[in-house]
Amino acid sequence: MNYGVYLKTMNARWNILTPDPGLQRRITKLCNCHPIIAAILASRLQSADAAGKFLSPSFNHIRSPFSIKDMDIAVERIIKAIMSQQKILIFGDYDVDGATSVTILYEFLLYAGAIVEYYIPHRIDEGYGLRQSHIEKYATTKKFQLIITVDCGISSHDAIQKANQKNIDVIVTDHHEVESLPNACAVVNPKRSDCTAGYDILAGVGVVYCLLICLRKALRDINFWKDRPEPNLKNYCDLVALGTLADIVPQVQENRIFSKIGLDVINTSPRPGIVELARISGVHGRKMDSSDLVYKIIPRLNAAGRLKRASMAVELLLCKDSKSAKKLASWLDDINYSRRQLEQFILKDIHTIIAKNPHLLNQKSLILSRPHWHEGVIGIVASRLVDQYYRPAILISIDRGVGRGSARGIPGVNLHELLTSCSHHLDSFGGHAGAAGLLIQSNNLDPFKRSFERILKSQLLPELLIPTLTIDYQL
Repeated sequence: MNYGVYLKTMNARWNILTPDPGLQRRITKLCNCHPIIAAILASRLQSADAAGKFLSPSFNHIRSPFSIKDMDIAVERIIKAIMSQQKILIFGDYDVDGATSVTILYEFLLYAGAIVEYYIPHRIDEGYGLRQSHIEKYATTKKFQLIITVDCGISSHDAIQKANQKNIDVIVTDHHEVESLPNACAVVNPKRSDCTAGYDILAGVGVVYCLLICLRKALRDINFWKDRPEPNLKNYCDLVALGTLADIVPQVQENRIFSKIGLDVINTSPRPGIVELARISGVHGRKMDSSDLVYKIIPRLNAAGRLKRASMAVELLLCKDSKSAKKLASWLDDINYSRRQLEQFILKDIHTIIAKNPHLLNQKSLILSRPHWHEGVIGIVASRLVDQYYRPAILISIDRGVGRGSARGIPGVNLHELLTSCSHHLDSFGGHAGAAGLLIQSNNLDPFKRSFERILKSQLLPELLIPTLTIDYQL
């Protein structure tokens, strides 16, 4: 028996779900499933139709992504760039969601005959997101006429304004929380307040995939595909599944469809890069499931952006031959090993700090900072601290008076709202309710810690610091 899991289970608040008996019967009949399965579905879903779609995910169940705000503007501008042979730059985030977003958009545009390149910033040297320096030193110098951001861009107001001044159009595709809209050519983000499409649970790669669906159809409508076979978008679902699972978004609706079909693609016609990652991680030669992707494939892809260059992951996913893929996969495996070693070092350091300062555990949050903790792994370590101590955790790495931090939260606590309330102490921040990143001057650390703790205490219900164990069905 795993006594750690046992103790967590016994100390948790049990939330036993009670299904609607009528809905349970309708699901049993419609889906021809066992009553216990129907009860579990009835506790989680709103209708028998939703249960049927959950059990049998299909492309036919994807809603029209044309309803996403600004999608039509984005499609029109991209088609103009393709037809006019304007230089396009895809600018992505350095995690797996970002890398897969870059890859599928790059592959599609390249196939459509576009002049296109991609760029992913270095996590340590450049930081997160599109910046003015990228416009001045890269986009302008290389004469790009259109920039498409993927899995980032929603908070890049200054950079987009700089691009406008240089007559470079910017299309933002993102899924992060929206404070205010940047002055971009188009902002395709289902979380913007004036978007009612219902796609707000998508990962960044899901947003890009919706863009591809709309692009392909719009090109079909102008008879673009008469000279080349129309691309089968199912072939991109392997990467959509990877990005969707990596970003830990809810596995329902389109996300579940993308993950299910993507797994089918991975198990029937995998890319050389995925084959070699599977081989080096010990899951080659058998049918892979979502756990294999989450615990074996995704960490190795993520390691590139955490410690080195995320473009290595893109290069591997784009790889067409086994020899090159094997070499890249081996590099990523080595980097992933280094990542695990760094994690253990930081965790040991933190446990020493807590042992010497036990009063830290009397607080509602755990905010720690040290010089030269590796920025690429502090997010993972923060997640481990949340698992262990069950409270919001923020780890900040200090270098030359500037702190770069990763925050991880617990259910019922909105990190993005908390950081917004403390934003006067921060240089910048961004993210979601459950995970965020921040930039702070070291002399603002203590005021920030006090402010964050004070606001959290004023809002936090005591029971939220006790883990909740949701019980789907009581036998």
